[in-house]
Amino acid sequence: MTATTASTATTGRATCDRPASVTRSLLGYGVLAGPMYVTVSVVQGLTREGFDFTRHSWSLLANGHLGWIHIANLVIAGLATLAAAVGLRRALAGGPGATWAPRLVGVFGASLLAAAAFRADPTMGFPAGTPDGLGTVSWHGTLHLVAGGVGFACLIAACFVVARRFSGTGWAAYSRASGAVFAVSFAAMVVGAGAVWANLTFTAGVLVAWAWLTAVSAHLYRRA
Repeated sequence: MTATTASTATTGRATCDRPASVTRSLLGYGVLAGPMYVTVSVVQGLTREGFDFTRHSWSLLANGHLGWIHIANLVIAGLATLAAAVGLRRALAGGPGATWAPRLVGVFGASLLAAAAFRADPTMGFPAGTPDGLGTVSWHGTLHLVAGGVGFACLIAACFVVARRFSGTGWAAYSRASGAVFAVSFAAMVVGAGAVWANLTFTAGVLVAWAWLTAVSAHLYRRA
């Protein structure tokens, strides 16, 4: 009788824990997406001939004979972010932000896939051999910019939606600050149009945004 009861209890715990395990697995992709994307991009930037972090955006790494590495990086990061969006939906169910936070993060993930499909145009001397200067923008370059603009705007909005969910806590302040910093860096990129200060400001904003997604995914992972 005791053995039967213990077995039933164990089975019950396993059944109850299964949804939580799935949620944690999905959120785990959100923890890994940013560090993976940043690491691969930085390594490429340091090893690709002619790439200059002060002048070139990471999107330009999709060009040249090793461009497939950055394209794959965008695809994997995009799929991982989409998985994280599903995890957010499950983890935030039943409260503020449960609907829009996952949707906004999901659009950001989809924008990474679109950015991989439509490459940024070679410009400002990269890849090596490309004429210096901004050059012309092709149709796929335009779509790349549109995808990035939509995705970045959604990620900024997601920061403020999540801040509302954690209203009154340190997580709310952190989320609002991250969203504000990324918004300013995005505006700097638009206004600066290739200037060194604008490129470095935007790069810093990208790091802040990815760090936010990693931190929030890890926080919800521990609570799932």
